[in-house]
Amino acid sequence: MLKIIVCVKQALDVTQIKADPATRQLITVDAKRKISDFDKNAIEAALQIKEKQEAEVAALTVSAEDAKMILREALAMGAEKAFMVNDPSFEGSDTLVTSYILAEAIKKIGEFDLVLCGEASVDSYSAQVGSRLAERLGIPQIAYARKLSIEGNVLTAERTLEDCYETVKAKTPVLVTVTAETNTPRIPSLMAIMKASKKEIVTWTIQDIGISKERVGKTASAIQVTEVLAPKVERKKIEITGETAAEIAEKLAKELIKEGVVGR
Repeated sequence: MLKIIVCVKQALDVTQIKADPATRQLITVDAKRKISDFDKNAIEAALQIKEKQEAEVAALTVSAEDAKMILREALAMGAEKAFMVNDPSFEGSDTLVTSYILAEAIKKIGEFDLVLCGEASVDSYSAQVGSRLAERLGIPQIAYARKLSIEGNVLTAERTLEDCYETVKAKTPVLVTVTAETNTPRIPSLMAIMKASKKEIVTWTIQDIGISKERVGKTASAIQVTEVLAPKVERKKIEITGETAAEIAEKLAKELIKEGVVGR
């Protein structure tokens, strides 16, 4: 039986983030949390493989806060198992540290054939966790996959490059990061949501996976985020007037050319 682990992140809903107009500091206190959108594509990719052959899908998340909500959603979508490594000391961990925690958690879970991740998270978009995790696990990685299929122990993926598509193959175990165009994630039924609410979520602390607090968090991270500000927007408030639509259009075109928005 094929064993698939899908790494999911409890991300900020970026549509709910506001900014202080005076300081441009982001206000995230009341912003909702959700499964990162690309991670939903990864779950769906796992479930579509499961529909074609015997497979077991497990969802895994690492968080400094309670992230059971997103794992319940993964279970409702169709995952059989859910694992959460939860510890306040993870706060401030960068992609290097996050990949380390995930790797140790996957080793504790046991044997696997395929690890799936979203290409990036919607709130930080670093696109580094998947690559770093593959390196730590010592397995090949296929990034930016838009199509997946498995026959025996060989995975075939079509990956998106800047100006073309590339088809590659790799023997399992392998890690794959998927793009948004891979699929359209399913919406769980009410019955599936109710069943998921009763399923077990295995929760581990930092001690359970054998990691010391000195190797996680902000102090252990290679990247330190010093400041995140909303972009400064200043409108020029140019008013275009004229007697006719043609005159207004001509003036508008000249202003756009002058500002360099369009070419001559």
